[in-house]
Amino acid sequence: MSEILFTEQTTTALLQYKNQLKEELHAILNYWNKYATDYLLGGFYGKIDNKNKAEPDAAKGLVLNARILWTFSAAYNQTKEQKHCAVAGRAFRYILDCFKDNEFGGVYWSVDANGNMLDGRKQIYAQAFCIYGMSEYYAATQNRAALDFAIELYNTIEHYSYDTVYKGYFEAFSREWGSLDDLRLSAKDANEKKTMNTHLHIIEAYANLFKVWPDDLLRSKIEVLLFLFDSYFIDHQTYHFRLFFNEQWNEVPDVISYGHDIEAAWLLQQCAEIIHNEEWISKMKQHAIRIANAAIEGLDEDGGLWYELELQGQHLIKEKHWWPQAEAMIGFFNAWQVSGEEKYLHLSINSWKFIQQHLLDKENGEWFWGIKEDHTPMEGQDKAGFWKCPYHNARSCMEVIARIESL
Repeated sequence: MSEILFTEQTTTALLQYKNQLKEELHAILNYWNKYATDYLLGGFYGKIDNKNKAEPDAAKGLVLNARILWTFSAAYNQTKEQKHCAVAGRAFRYILDCFKDNEFGGVYWSVDANGNMLDGRKQIYAQAFCIYGMSEYYAATQNRAALDFAIELYNTIEHYSYDTVYKGYFEAFSREWGSLDDLRLSAKDANEKKTMNTHLHIIEAYANLFKVWPDDLLRSKIEVLLFLFDSYFIDHQTYHFRLFFNEQWNEVPDVISYGHDIEAAWLLQQCAEIIHNEEWISKMKQHAIRIANAAIEGLDEDGGLWYELELQGQHLIKEKHWWPQAEAMIGFFNAWQVSGEEKYLHLSINSWKFIQQHLLDKENGEWFWGIKEDHTPMEGQDKAGFWKCPYHNARSCMEVIARIESL
């Protein structure tokens, strides 16, 4: 890392930043514990609206539950507050009891409100998030069942999803691990066999597993993933990420996702650091700056990060969703740590100021899904659901707090 020069002003700004994020982390965790816990049917509600009203009959998604597992496990690992470990334990038990497919392996995409299988498809993105959560829970509790299941899921992904011909991972399968016509993670995605988003969360999960299970083969799989990002996903002309590919790694151009740019900018470097591969650490640090600079193209004057740019017609989606702002806090902070250039620290703090001003729901708690161009909240979105989870915003708080404390 480049040398960072600490002025009195910088030191004061960092202390204020850290204290505010500790307060916000506390608020996020309290919100999810208070409003999301389903005491009647088990686990957590599948949907909560902006007024904090839960839908007791809503389906429950694996991504939500796995992210709750990771978030509260990571919060316990940072704060050592037992109440966070208790919430993580609830998520851990619910996933094993309701989402685990004891017949065909892996985990279901969703269950109904009562915990019965609803959609048994095997979306590799969701399998990876389960590894991410289980490995973090093992780090928190040393519960061997969590580590065993994380390793089992890793082996399942490698058995069914890894492309032994062209490398990389196929996107989705049926419950029985057969082929699907519709591979999409969500309705807005291109229907392609390999995606940046899924590969990003595989490498994130594998690296987190490696921290508690430093297996040599697992390390080599992480190195292959770093190679794939460097070779295919990173556009070395623009340093935005290419998102969708067919089986043979032919790109299917779609959008520039500024949130995925800034998230991957720091996350790939962290994965290289976890496996202590100096060559990849050096390369990913260089990429981290270039990718952060590319993401700056998506910043508005108010400090918020626009959602996406549609490549066909160069149409900007003029919305600012919650999660790209959270990732910008970390991505720009990391760019400051790597480069020593203070402008990146200001961008990180500005992202937080934007969140404070426009995304924090000061009346009902938590963060709005996003705002429109006129700064009003997007209609029809939830505080909790299949995608709205405490992962991005809690992680941004924890990550930046930890980085400030390590300076």
